[in-house]
Amino acid sequence: PTIPAGVRGVDTARKAPDNTMIEAILIINNYGQARLARFYNKPPFNEQKKIIQECFQLLSKRSDRVCNFLEGSSSWGKNIKLIYRHYATLYFVFAVDASESELGVLDLIQVFVEALDKCFENVCELDLIFYADKVNYILDEIVMGGMVLETSLKQILQAVNGNLQAKKATRGRVKQQKAHVLKRS
Repeated sequence: PTIPAGVRGVDTARKAPDNTMIEAILIINNYGQARLARFYNKPPFNEQKKIIQECFQLLSKRSDRVCNFLEGSSSWGKNIKLIYRHYATLYFVFAVDASESELGVLDLIQVFVEALDKCFENVCELDLIFYADKVNYILDEIVMGGMVLETSLKQILQAVNGNLQAKKATRGRVKQQKAHVLKRS
């Protein structure tokens, strides 16, 4: 699997605290390609690729009828659980500390997917590719630095819509200023 250009890479300047609840959030398609890879413990880029590949290999072998939890793997270690949901062509994977509630994380995945669905009106894989910045913004409203910030779908959507309105207002002001400058010349 490869990590596309729109996916956030390694930022070695900042390191998340060791007490993070969530180690990583991954969205992987049915072909093993990462559509979003957010690592809070910041492993090296080559290690990230191995982790994504191993996650895909583990998840793709599993039946949809089995539970959505996996305990420790060689890449993650024994103290990390993989909790995932498989929607259509995408795996939404949260790698979390072993002490976290599986059902709570499944609910968090559901909130994330519902927020994406509301913002993109029936989200699909192409939305994740072409609007990676918006997807990352939505995720930032839910999780920051490996810690959960917000679980209320209503609050998340208000924040996302507020950001979009602010962007539109800024663009409108910039266009007005450009038009004003052009009229002068």
